[in-house]
Amino acid sequence: MRSFLVAFTGLMLFAIGAAQAKVAITVDKNNQQMTVAVDGVERYHWPVSSGLPSYETPGGSFRTFRMEEDHFSKEFDDAPMPHSIFFTKIGHAIHGTDSVNRLGSPASHGCVRLSRANAATLYALVKEQGVLNTTVTLTGSSQVALARNPRPRDNTAVARRAPPPQYDQQYDSAGDPVVITPQARAAPQARADDGYIYPSDGSSSEARYPAPRRRYDAQAFQQQQYYDNRGYAPAPPGYQPRPYYQQRGLFTYQD
Repeated sequence: MRSFLVAFTGLMLFAIGAAQAKVAITVDKNNQQMTVAVDGVERYHWPVSSGLPSYETPGGSFRTFRMEEDHFSKEFDDAPMPHSIFFTKIGHAIHGTDSVNRLGSPASHGCVRLSRANAATLYALVKEQGVLNTTVTLTGSSQVALARNPRPRDNTAVARRAPPPQYDQQYDSAGDPVVITPQARAAPQARADDGYIYPSDGSSSEARYPAPRRRYDAQAFQQQQYYDNRGYAPAPPGYQPRPYYQQRGLFTYQD
């Protein structure tokens, strides 16, 4: 009877072991993709987020050994790690994340992230087939992944059009808005002649250049004096230029 019980128990253990299939999880860090195979048959392909270059997820082959459905990180401010499947003794795990927009690019502190739905599916599969019957193999690096698919910058500057000038809005008796035309800039007022030249547009009251020196008094000839581009005043009425004489023998010219 005793030998029969021992034989029956061994047969049951063999049947249980035979019922569990081998789950192989492969993570390609170069492409940030996970492949899940059951007894050599590929079943799932999912995008993941492995660790950033400063928190590189270790490469190699590992056997899973612990599972927690509701886990919180003790190292990173109790960050939620739903459906965690641990594969290293120092805390690396496969778990769900809410940062689904980062999937397909390195983003974690060393764990392998999945969407919450995919993490729940994997968790149920590993629980069914046995945590000790599951292996995790990781290849590639996060640096290659970032080189292939660089993340967009969050602080990209965008040129914007200058806002239009603001005017006080008025309305007529019917309640319709009235278009107000901005007033034109007043023309600069003429200045008294004080012997200096000022900006013609009236933008400044600072004297810029001294006026050319006058050779004749305007009051003496009772006329307004004007100057040419060289700064000389016209000759007064009755003025005759002195003749110019050249001494003979000092200069010779040849054609």
